[in-house]
Amino acid sequence: MKTNSKDITYTTNNDTIGAYLAFPDDSDKHPGVILIHEIFGLDAHTRKVADRLAAEGYVVLAPHLFSSKKLSGSLSEQNIATAMKFMMSMPVDKQRDEQYRAAELSKLSGEQQKAVSEVNQILFMNRPIDLFVEYMSSGVDYLHSLENVSEKIGSAGFCFGGGMSINLGCTGKTNASVIFYGENPSPIEKIKGVNGAVMGLYGGEDHRINSGISELVKALVDYKKPFTIKVFPGAYHAFFNDSRQQHYNKAAADEAWEMLLRFYDANLK
Repeated sequence: MKTNSKDITYTTNNDTIGAYLAFPDDSDKHPGVILIHEIFGLDAHTRKVADRLAAEGYVVLAPHLFSSKKLSGSLSEQNIATAMKFMMSMPVDKQRDEQYRAAELSKLSGEQQKAVSEVNQILFMNRPIDLFVEYMSSGVDYLHSLENVSEKIGSAGFCFGGGMSINLGCTGKTNASVIFYGENPSPIEKIKGVNGAVMGLYGGEDHRINSGISELVKALVDYKKPFTIKVFPGAYHAFFNDSRQQHYNKAAADEAWEMLLRFYDANLK
C-alpha cells in the first residue's frame, strides 16, 4: 500500500507535542495507532515501524513524548544521545547493575555525567507517567480529529513505550494495546480500565521485565480482559529493534510483527 508521512505537532494541556504521522495515501478511512518510542525518544527506528504499519493500512501517530516545553530542556536530544551512548557502551547483562553503572558513570566528564543524571532522574527515578498519559491521550484525540481515521484506535510501544502503551490502554481510550517488553502499570489495578484486548511480547532473557508477567496475567484474568502473551526463548530486551544489533533477534522480531498484524486485524479492522 502506498503511504505518505509528515512531521506534525498537536496540542495537549498548555503545551504542544511534536510527532511523526504516517498514513495510507488514499481517500479511505483507516484505524489509528499511537506508536510509542523507546526510552531514548522518537528515532529513525520508530519512524520506520510507523511506516511499516501505515503500509498495512493504519494511520500511525508516533509522538515524541519528550518534546513538550515542560520536558524538552532536561530531555534534550543531546542529553538523550549522551545517555543512550553511555547505556549502549555497557554489556547487555550489566545495564541494570547499579554498582557497575555508577562505576562507568564516574569515568565520564562532569557535563556528560550531568546529562546522564538528568535523563536518569526523570525517566528512571521519578518518571511522570500521568504527564505522558496526558500527552498520549491528546494524541488519541488528534487521531480522532482526522478525516482518514475510522472509529477504532490501538497502541503499541517498545520498552519505555511498551509500559506507556498499556498505561494509555488503562484510560479506556484505545481498543487494542500492544506491549513490547514494557513495565506493568502501577498500581496493577489500573488494568480494570482497559477497553479492548491486550498483547504482551517479551524476550525470554529479559528477566527484570519478565518478573512482572504473572502479575499482569492475573490482573487481566481477574478483570476479564482478552489477552495474548508470548515470551520468545533466547531473545533479550529490545529484541525487535534492528538498529541495535546487540539486542536484535530477527526470528523473534519477525514472528512478533506477524502476531501484531493479526492482533490489530482482529481488534481494529
